[in-house]
Amino acid sequence: MAALLGIGAILFSLLYFITDVMELFQGGFSTLQLALTYVAEAAIPFLMLGLYTAQRPQIGRLGFAAAVTYAYTFVFFSGTVLYALLNKVSDWKMLQKDMGAWMTIHSVLMVVAGVALGVAVARAKVLPRWTGTTLVIGMVLMTITTGLPDATRTLSAGVRDFAFAAMGGSLLRGLGVPTLKTQRAPRAGTGGTWGYEH
Repeated sequence: MAALLGIGAILFSLLYFITDVMELFQGGFSTLQLALTYVAEAAIPFLMLGLYTAQRPQIGRLGFAAAVTYAYTFVFFSGTVLYALLNKVSDWKMLQKDMGAWMTIHSVLMVVAGVALGVAVARAKVLPRWTGTTLVIGMVLMTITTGLPDATRTLSAGVRDFAFAAMGGSLLRGLGVPTLKTQRAPRAGTGGTWGYEH
């Protein structure tokens, strides 16, 4: 399962970045680009819950809340992609106009959840701490580059995508995968436990 999660995190993060690059060079949406974006975004909720599970229990309540919230925002975002496909929306600005305040609310939720998730990953120390830090940096960059040219915003999103792909790569290399071990049999009258070591 860890290997499948790792592969998924790498492939779907890469696909998501590719669709952003496609949008950049096309100057807007296309049917193929939106279809690929939908595939990438629809996978994100499952990847978030998987990344949370892979780091339990160290990732704690903050990690759980952040992963669930981030997953929820991408249920919404994948719905907006379907809307764009069905209504032949031409670009991001038009989609923002159609979605109104809901797009802003969910974008803010995504950033807050992403930062919290990055902090939780770094604190958990199950996956490399730098992957969590990179996620925080990516989220901050996405916020401060909102009004900048499309190429800059695409690169900022790429930092976020890279962070998730790096988490997947760490899982593939065996980092963060718990192995079950038994402790020495306890003497009479003492307790014994099963434990996880990393």
